[in-house]
Amino acid sequence: MYICAMNFSSKILEDAVNEISHLPGIGKRTALRLVLHLLKQPKERTKHLSKALNRLVDDIKYCEKCHNLSDVEICEICANPKRNESIICVVEDVRDVMAIENTTQFRGLYHVLGGKISPMDGIGPHNLTIQNLVDKVNNSEIQEIILALSSTIEGDTTNFYIYKQLQETNVKISTIARGISVGNELEYTDEITLGRSILNRIPFENSLKI
Repeated sequence: MYICAMNFSSKILEDAVNEISHLPGIGKRTALRLVLHLLKQPKERTKHLSKALNRLVDDIKYCEKCHNLSDVEICEICANPKRNESIICVVEDVRDVMAIENTTQFRGLYHVLGGKISPMDGIGPHNLTIQNLVDKVNNSEIQEIILALSSTIEGDTTNFYIYKQLQETNVKISTIARGISVGNELEYTDEITLGRSILNRIPFENSLKI
């Protein structure tokens, strides 16, 4: 693959471009445009960006209960006494929490896995928070687990693995309705469709027959 070399007049500029080009979907040319754009902005604006990134690295936490990203030990959703603690919606990451919250149709709590089982990528059950979910079901008065992973091979594999881990418990296991197209990620699904999929969820056993 041919990659056009860049001749930088500044090592500082080159370092900034190299670091930004490590972001997903950002090549060297796009990184250079972004860096030059930052240089044209008032210094305070760029410093605010730098400060926000430093805080992101140093201060952000994972909620002790659901593993969602949070500023404090227990996130606002888990700390909200108006949420239904007996229903847990299992999602891949924080983007899915945000997508479901935007529908305003779900008032339970969440459990963030931190990914999906994907042997091709070297991600197994032990790399996710599945065991923590199993422990939570065994030690809490949870009535329903909603499996809300994307309709992909990895998502379906993860759903089935969790189902098998919880099959012998008394908890109800359901999955979001297939109003969401196969292969689609939750974060790209419109709020109305996603909200209806949550409300019209079906027992997980039924999804195995589809």
